[in-house]
Amino acid sequence: MRKIKVLVVEDSAVFREMLVKGLEEEPGIEVVAEAENPFEARDAIEKYQPDVMTLDIELPKMSGIDFLKRLMPQYPMPVIMLSGLNGKVFDAMAAGAVDFVHKPTNLSSVSVKEFIRQELIVKVKVAATVDVGKLMRRDRVHPVREVRLTPQNCVIAIGASTGGPEAIKEVLSGFGTDIPGVVIVQHMPPGFTHSYAERLNRLCEIEVKEAEDGDEVKQGRALLAPGARQMRLVKKDLRYFVSVKEEEKVSGHCPSVDVLFASVAKEAGAASIGVILTGMGGDGSKGMKDMRNCGAVTIGQNEETCVVYGMPKVAYDIGAVAHQLPLGDISDKVYDILT
Repeated sequence: MRKIKVLVVEDSAVFREMLVKGLEEEPGIEVVAEAENPFEARDAIEKYQPDVMTLDIELPKMSGIDFLKRLMPQYPMPVIMLSGLNGKVFDAMAAGAVDFVHKPTNLSSVSVKEFIRQELIVKVKVAATVDVGKLMRRDRVHPVREVRLTPQNCVIAIGASTGGPEAIKEVLSGFGTDIPGVVIVQHMPPGFTHSYAERLNRLCEIEVKEAEDGDEVKQGRALLAPGARQMRLVKKDLRYFVSVKEEEKVSGHCPSVDVLFASVAKEAGAASIGVILTGMGGDGSKGMKDMRNCGAVTIGQNEETCVVYGMPKVAYDIGAVAHQLPLGDISDKVYDILT
């Protein structure tokens, strides 16, 4: 099989060398070029036509985000952002980046090798399968809909991974303050979920916050599971809350979509709607099957609009998905179910 051609864009010469060396140790990857700034990267793209680019956010002469905004309309390609604990990474996702990784704070050779092997290589391989041009789409305007089902008696649960930050934003952007309470798991490292929730809160009509243990799930509010915490739905006195605890990984993840969905099946049953969006792997499929078995309505994002058709596919294949839809139709479908 042909190797994945990678362009590494990083202003630190030391870290750039470590990235190049680590990526080239993977048999299926070839680093065809490296660049210190966006102008060098532009020339390298034209010359080498890489399959994937890794791009630092903070770069000399032009930020990685500004470069991405200029690049994607003319040359859509899979891009993995490298970021510190910085909310700007979500601007990069909005500009078309496929995914991001948290740059290691410890630049020892051992730490960087582990980061490259366990995180970066995996995401580069996934990104190489993404048809970015297919995913470039215009924003939709969602009609205003009225919820007639009692919001206090219904819960909407959403799970996503690779490509999820923008997919979740599109779904939540279609919700008004009349929507029942929403609980969300997005695979994301600790530290990023807080800034992501704040970003969604600014962009969406509903309230969005990073969940804290004991937060109430209520009409017009979405709670996002914090990184490295498992979140579950709990019911007390006919009201819904979330439990947020430090626990082991489930289905390879913490937070886990399976954990959230299974708790929604147990506590809310038929008074719930499950939505599984773009992502690699199979997290969420078992929990969604539990939800459907309990009478919940379940929705999966279709292949054509997924960045990675992994999680929705596994859920669909085991019969957990009742409705498979394009991303832009999901919020409208939720309203159709509720009215």
